Amino acid sequence: MYLIKTPGFVQGLFPSFTWRMPTQAKEVFLTFDDGPVPGTTAWILDTLEQYNAKATFFCVGENVEKNPELFQEIKDKGHKVGNHTYNHLAGWSTDNIEYFHNIRKCARLVDSDLFRPPYGKMKPSQVQFLERHYKIVMWDILSGDFDEEMTPERCVQNVVKNVRPGSIVVMHDNYKSFQVLKASLPIILEQLTEAGYTFSSIQTAAINERATTSNLVTA
Repeated sequence: MYLIKTPGFVQGLFPSFTWRMPTQAKEVFLTFDDGPVPGTTAWILDTLEQYNAKATFFCVGENVEKNPELFQEIKDKGHKVGNHTYNHLAGWSTDNIEYFHNIRKCARLVDSDLFRPPYGKMKPSQVQFLERHYKIVMWDILSGDFDEEMTPERCVQNVVKNVRPGSIVVMHDNYKSFQVLKASLPIILEQLTEAGYTFSSIQTAAINERATTSNLVTA
């Protein structure tokens, strides 16, 4: 079971995480997890380019190691990258030291201060350590493209009906999600473009600005 839209009370439990980007403009922040992999990632890059869309790719280090040219293409095309552990470890079921070493192994390949935990799961002790080194980026919309029972039509609606300025949307550039994504991503891009949205990558400076503003408000 999973939630398409992350409830406000969940976001409130972890206010230091980035759930949405701080903007009133009609900007959407598409993110793609688990790649890069041949075929899928290349297709996503070509599709994004058709709409002048920028995105953020949370990369698995093992896949970067296997596909360095594809990883470089992501960056060359102006997209941002983030750390998604070396081989997609779930924090809840992993010893802290092993988890941290796995993230550092990915960091040697993916030079980024953005981190997204696989499955969105971490222990409080892991959060405390990682926040010293990374901006932890979550999401407010989960497309569901990974769900074996998901249809492209539902995937489109999951995104289009719930999007708002600053939304961070999770999709996947892996083989499991490709059939749903291939049928839904062009429609999502088309419909949101028609609705006046643009597509941006996640910038650390904007996250820092949000944190500074929040501190001033609560001071």
